[in-house]
Amino acid sequence: MSDQDPPQLDLPVSAEIVGQAPSSDLVQAELVDLPQPARRPARKVVLPLVLFLLTCASTFFVGATGWRPDLYLPLSPSFIVSLFGSEADPYFLAAARRTILLHWQDGLIYTGCVLAILLIHEMGHFVMTIVYRVRASLPFFVPLPISPIGTMGAVIVMGGSQANRRQIFDIGLAGPLAGLIVALPIVWIGTSQLDLKNAAPTDLRIGLPLVMRLAVDHLQPGTYDPRVGIPFSALNPFFMAGWVGLLVTGLNMMPVSQLDGGHVLYALFGRRAHWLARGFMLIVFIYMGAMGVFYGTPPTWILMALLVLLVGVDHPPTRDDTIRIGWFRTLLGAASLAIPILCFAPNPLHQ
Repeated sequence: MSDQDPPQLDLPVSAEIVGQAPSSDLVQAELVDLPQPARRPARKVVLPLVLFLLTCASTFFVGATGWRPDLYLPLSPSFIVSLFGSEADPYFLAAARRTILLHWQDGLIYTGCVLAILLIHEMGHFVMTIVYRVRASLPFFVPLPISPIGTMGAVIVMGGSQANRRQIFDIGLAGPLAGLIVALPIVWIGTSQLDLKNAAPTDLRIGLPLVMRLAVDHLQPGTYDPRVGIPFSALNPFFMAGWVGLLVTGLNMMPVSQLDGGHVLYALFGRRAHWLARGFMLIVFIYMGAMGVFYGTPPTWILMALLVLLVGVDHPPTRDDTIRIGWFRTLLGAASLAIPILCFAPNPLHQ
């Protein structure tokens, strides 16, 4: 216990109580009116954890089924044909169980690798929000078992308006750089295990970003044709996880809206970034229109582009746009804008 006298309350003085001891009612009223320190609401834990576990199950399923969940899910066209077509297969779902039992190792490896990339990416953001005391949620993973990759990535909800220009740069770029540290070794391992010479042709193929093309040309010289792509029969869990990691990183570094690349672009150019982002989106939609005309279908990432339009192309102002980011961040940010060129395949999935 302290030996100091207890602090005195500064009670209002009125004619009625001058020269008198303050009444207990008055003291009680003053205590009630004292301002209380604001408490931050606790972070939600249950929903992020449930979504993470569902994403684990989703990615395991697509990995164990050879990244063709459409052949086994009840809502797929194949399932409907098996029930109502001329060649009905009463053991349709049993085929999925057999496939999973045969290839569960691929499912586990794919899940571990792809979630490691996504988790490290989001933790890069999250750690920086803690450093700068910017309120942020835990990562929300998005499972998508009907997709060949099993997920739509993850997102952190944060109070971006609490960060200044330099802080939003660090928060935005920390995620992609952290994710690439994990993704690139996985890409190298997966590329070294490719067997393109003996791969059977399949109806679905994946296009490679520039980074993976360089890796394939180095480790598998003369076996990759960019016009054809990689058939699904040649994929291995490391290669596919690395491909997904680069795809997610490339998409997030698009220099628009509140994507990671949008944060970096705004930190570099301030409000002038709005015109750059609008010009970029114009080029994107011209490209998607050309894809629809020449190939019959727009690219598979059209939903991402529409979502950006829904959220808004322009980046909102930071808490203090006048803060300078310095020459090192300027050079690093300018170099990071090349990440979409290196990590994003213009036509990721095609037939």
